[in-house]
Amino acid sequence: MNQASPNSSEAGISDKPIGDLSFEEAMAELETIVGQLESGKAMLEHSIAYYERGVNLKRHCEKKLKEAQSKIELIHVGENGEISAKPMDDNA
Repeated sequence: MNQASPNSSEAGISDKPIGDLSFEEAMAELETIVGQLESGKAMLEHSIAYYERGVNLKRHCEKKLKEAQSKIELIHVGENGEISAKPMDDNA
């Protein structure tokens, strides 16, 4: 039986450093890893490597989302009709 290595591109796992991945690339790879782990077909050593990469991909995606959120601005129309924009915070 031919088991794919955890970094095998044929398994949908990239050799690219996580920091170089876009949000979309990281999410796609994370979905592939979840599928690999849920299938139960990977060898234990590969499952551990998949899990570790998955945790790091999740952190990367969270960081990318937080960066995007910090760029979003709320448009506010004041009582006098004046329009202003301010950064969105977590309490909005």
